[in-house]
Amino acid sequence: MRTFRDAKAMAKSLRQALERRQVDLSHSECLELVAQQFGVDNWNILAARIQAADAGVRLRPAVPVLRVFAVDKAKEFYRDFLGFTLDWEHRFAPDLPWYAQVSRSGLSLHLSEHHGDGTPGATVFVWMTGIEEFHQELIDKKYRYARPGIEAAPWDSLVLNLVDPFGNQVRFSEPDGGDRHRGLPRFYHWLP
Repeated sequence: MRTFRDAKAMAKSLRQALERRQVDLSHSECLELVAQQFGVDNWNILAARIQAADAGVRLRPAVPVLRVFAVDKAKEFYRDFLGFTLDWEHRFAPDLPWYAQVSRSGLSLHLSEHHGDGTPGATVFVWMTGIEEFHQELIDKKYRYARPGIEAAPWDSLVLNLVDPFGNQVRFSEPDGGDRHRGLPRFYHWLP
């Protein structure tokens, strides 16, 4: 999903869409329209906000590294069972450890056979929506080694906990009800 940081690309897309409908607007006019859609008076104000938001220290979402011991089992679990996409994989040489990235719906995980990359038995906590549909998708696959259930958690969420073939846990959690953060410790209240 695009944010205000993508305003220039949005203006370009808007201009192209309007051209297909034989509406001729300049790029500048499209920038002004996009700025107004973000609730500011003009492009200069939005451009200043983009620049301010991009200044200084910015942290990106973390990408957990999970230790795995068998490529075929890792692919079977993360790709075939959980429905992740194998984005890329790497080995320095055919007889050296495997390293890969899998992703689904904005969540990326790194899987590594390298000694020292992660500790078996790690837990990754994932906020999500659609946990019941995800649960049904997993059950329908009839994965031989896991038939997970959904539980109510004390932090007012539904939780689906999975353990991969290497002892790592991926804990999917969907807030229960309209107040997402009810019952969460204070440090969790920054979550969107």
